[in-house]
Amino acid sequence: MPRLFPVILCGGSGTRLWPLSRASYPKQFVDQGDGETLFSRTLDRAGRIPGAEEPVIVCNEAHRFFAAAELYRKNLRARLLLEPEGRNTAPAIAMAAAECRAAAEDALMLVLPSDHMISEEEKFGRAVEEALPLAGEGLIITFGITPDRPETGFGYIEEGEPLRGAFRIRRFVEKPTREKAKEMLGKGGFLWNSGIFLMGAGTCLSELKRHAPLIHDACLKAWNERLLDGDFVRPEKARFLEAPKDSIDYAVMEHTSRAAVVPLDVTWSDLGSFEALYRNGPKDGDNNVSVGDVLLKDVRNSYLHSTGRLICAIGVEDVAVVETGDALLVTTRRESERVKEIVKVLTETERPEYREHKLVFRPWGSYETLARTERFQVKKIIVNPSSELSLQMHHHRAEHWVVVSGTAEITKGETTSLVTENQSTYIPVGTKHRLKNPGKIPLVLIEIQSGSYLGEDDIVRFSDKYGR
Repeated sequence: MPRLFPVILCGGSGTRLWPLSRASYPKQFVDQGDGETLFSRTLDRAGRIPGAEEPVIVCNEAHRFFAAAELYRKNLRARLLLEPEGRNTAPAIAMAAAECRAAAEDALMLVLPSDHMISEEEKFGRAVEEALPLAGEGLIITFGITPDRPETGFGYIEEGEPLRGAFRIRRFVEKPTREKAKEMLGKGGFLWNSGIFLMGAGTCLSELKRHAPLIHDACLKAWNERLLDGDFVRPEKARFLEAPKDSIDYAVMEHTSRAAVVPLDVTWSDLGSFEALYRNGPKDGDNNVSVGDVLLKDVRNSYLHSTGRLICAIGVEDVAVVETGDALLVTTRRESERVKEIVKVLTETERPEYREHKLVFRPWGSYETLARTERFQVKKIIVNPSSELSLQMHHHRAEHWVVVSGTAEITKGETTSLVTENQSTYIPVGTKHRLKNPGKIPLVLIEIQSGSYLGEDDIVRFSDKYGR
């Protein structure tokens, strides 16, 4: 029986969900308002597939600690393949195929985007199980969602010759106009392209070699020259960047004779816009979707999302309001797709709100900026059990640490001491120091920085267990 490896792709940036999603904090890792993320739900979905192995996760190197933190929270293990730069789905899947085939020559891969929502997951699991024999015979299966409206934001797949519970793929259709989408739904035999695949790792590589040899060769060379960095697998950067940027649809699926589609009648969305979040969210009696601290009066058909501050709205309809600690978006639901125009301006003007987020993950845990002025900054720092920051020094800032919960082992100069809940310590400018969590629970502390320069690049590292 072939071994089945879930492959989770985490390369997207989600620019249409700004300000929730940033270049450094993409949508698959954003809290959905209930403590869960799209990535965490994808991990759960993969874990429910009967007989599935531990997953292979392909993510951008810059986002590796988001993925690692979620695995830690769920007490899961996975193979983490790091892309030095995003090259679209074909190179990502090629890398995963090499990893899976090394684990088992007859390995099958269930490729799952990390930023999708699927209801009726038991039905999805049954569809995967029923498609396993076809994938074992060398077919590349994609799952097509039965459409319930003439959607213009998704690609389509036209069914061809029937197979056992599947269809050969007659053709792929790019995102259509509304008129074309209505025509296809009226005709029948068209499915939404979900971007979910089931295939043999060997089949994947052989079809890449046939139809996209530059991607195949570059990715195989990069994987063969990979480096192991703790829990991370780093393909050789220069080799990997030789791979052309291309999707698996363009590189393989539109050319191979092995492509087939399995219809899947579930509620599905790639949650790529605030309109999609609205459509798939729980609604109140006035047809509003509210996330976080929201107070409404005479508001209808609206999407409101607070990550911290109270949002109050009165007498409006069909709006989308999204609050984060450093930005506020106000638009109509109809115009919410145009958020990418704002992101373009932020990028061109080099505004930090395009890339940075107040919550930042590190190999030892995370920190969140609570307040900042020119001369001081306040952060909430969480250090995972048995983790530690580097031994470091700052030229321009002093730090005052207050322990909120847990126990901190603090090295300051030549001395090391324990600081517990409600206790504090002070780190003068120019003093070597290290923060460590020796306990069994997360260490939470408040850090107050003060000085003439507060940039993250004012760090001189003397030793670091993470090799930074």
